[in-house]
Amino acid sequence: MPSYRVAALYRFTRFADPAAIQGPLAALCCGLGVKGTLLLAREGINGTIAGEDAAVEAVLDHIRALPGCADLQPKTAWADRMPFHRMKVRLKKEIVTLGEPDLDPVANAGTYVEPRDWNALIADPDVVLIDTRNAYEVAVGAFEGAIDPKTASFSEFPAWFRDYRQTLEAERGPDAPPLKVAMYCTGGIRCEKSTAFLKSEGVEQVFHLKGGILDYLEQVPEPQSAWRGECFVFDERVAVGHGLTPGDHVLCRGCRMPVSPAARASSLYVEGVACPACHDQRSDEQKARAAERHRQVLHCEALGVEHVGAVQAAPTGQTAKDL
Repeated sequence: MPSYRVAALYRFTRFADPAAIQGPLAALCCGLGVKGTLLLAREGINGTIAGEDAAVEAVLDHIRALPGCADLQPKTAWADRMPFHRMKVRLKKEIVTLGEPDLDPVANAGTYVEPRDWNALIADPDVVLIDTRNAYEVAVGAFEGAIDPKTASFSEFPAWFRDYRQTLEAERGPDAPPLKVAMYCTGGIRCEKSTAFLKSEGVEQVFHLKGGILDYLEQVPEPQSAWRGECFVFDERVAVGHGLTPGDHVLCRGCRMPVSPAARASSLYVEGVACPACHDQRSDEQKARAAERHRQVLHCEALGVEHVGAVQAAPTGQTAKDL
């Protein structure tokens, strides 16, 4: 069995003083050898940690003792090597950045839909199905018939939705029934925030997939599945399929975006250096540095030691906190 437990977690709750939580939580993690990133804000906690099973469980017990976190249910994966180099506990304005600080996902999130009931909901022709993830994630896989906002970051979603809603309502006409929206993301956090946003915009019938794509892929058998492709994840697996089995995508070490088998067949793909998406945007100097770094990584692997900085499991600026 792999040595390291990886726990992705989030909880929208109300912390009166996140700074008072930061120090003890960081000290506990460091004392137990747990590494990763945890974000604290007045709206709750979010992040991913890794370590020995008992150590991670001790940190989770500590978090469950915080206000509103008693029923925290992290998503667990296992890794053969430690996927993080250090432990960071950071204070933020939002635990997932939407740019709408007055939202209250605790009180105003949309209606949860269990994975087993999701297919029936999205099969309703009156339901507008929206993918709240970023464009590079959608390119790896999505639910059939979902609308792709083509956003580069989650903070672009409010402006996109306001524009999209105007267009949609013009197409539907004044006599159309009230708008009915279903949304999904990787693990649920972005949907709790985005459904609260839609409700603040006056959309009352808002639904989201409980546990996100990951719970759906784990619980719904592939023959009955409406999912197409793989699901990008913010860790060393890169992407997973049904049953959460590792997928066929790898990570470009140049732009840190997912690369499909077809893209790897391109002459513009150079392992550890660049992929078709970034090859022409990288200078010769950048490529040379990346090639040298990749050579060092392979050398360390041959020696059975870890190369510092070898794990780059998410696109720049993104981590497992964005599930």
